[in-house]
Amino acid sequence: MGHTPQEPKPHTLDEIMIAMDVVDTLRHREELVRRELDDEGREAELIARLREIYREQGIEVPDRVLEQGVKALKDQRFVYTPPPPSWKRTVLELWAQRDKVGKRILKVLLILLLLAGLAYFALIRPAQEARRQALIEATETLPRSIRVTHSDIQQIATEEAARSRADALLADGERAIRDGDVPEMRRISAELQQLRDTLSAEYTLRIVSEPGQVTGFWRRPPGLWSQRSYYLVVEPITPDGRRLSLPVRDEVTGETQTVSQFGVRVPRETYEAVAEDKRQHGIVQRNEFGVKRRGRTQVEYLMPFEGGTVTSW
Repeated sequence: MGHTPQEPKPHTLDEIMIAMDVVDTLRHREELVRRELDDEGREAELIARLREIYREQGIEVPDRVLEQGVKALKDQRFVYTPPPPSWKRTVLELWAQRDKVGKRILKVLLILLLLAGLAYFALIRPAQEARRQALIEATETLPRSIRVTHSDIQQIATEEAARSRADALLADGERAIRDGDVPEMRRISAELQQLRDTLSAEYTLRIVSEPGQVTGFWRRPPGLWSQRSYYLVVEPITPDGRRLSLPVRDEVTGETQTVSQFGVRVPRETYEAVAEDKRQHGIVQRNEFGVKRRGRTQVEYLMPFEGGTVTSW
């Protein structure tokens, strides 16, 4: 009667787990494995050393399981071999690391958002606002200023020359508005405002005679050392007693300064008459040199005036 060959005893789950542990132990002892597996005849010594390792840990592992573990290492059965590079692998790796990748992407997005915000508020928005203001100035502010100031001048002026000058400036301004010439509009607006301010001003040029202050002086003209130029010091006083500051051109330096007192060049006879008035009375009683009336551009001089002014003495 023939013997039926016995089927191999199936491996239990515990044996499989131990075999995997053997493989893991061998992988972590690479130097030992290289040394022992280089020679197939020394496989028994490797198994013996494995047995000793497990016994030191209080674990009894059958030789059959140790042999299976060594064989599995040789066969690379329990070694994970990653798939070759591909777009699918890349997507799966990103998905597996979605928490870490997501945080990095979020951080990059926040940085980009911050930079975009800084660029907008530091560069883009100021540039947009500047363009908007320039457009408003060219289409609203300057045209309105030119037309309103011209209207004010027509109401204030009492002399035809001032009205004619304002009309000419308005014509130039309307042409600049049609052409969109902003620099020209600014120039015309400034000239009209200056004309309006001149017409609106109302004051008396009073000769300074308070104690301690200079009433008059003389100096020699440059290059004419044998001659003298005589000056009286005046100040513009409003009807309510305020002292004004006016732009005055110095005939010596050629510079224009805004001052509240300045010298007016007069004939010697006028200079000496004012000096005598101050000597007799301690102050200048006849102290009105000229009057600037509202609506007019020029001062009406009450004493002889030779046309020159200075801002320092």
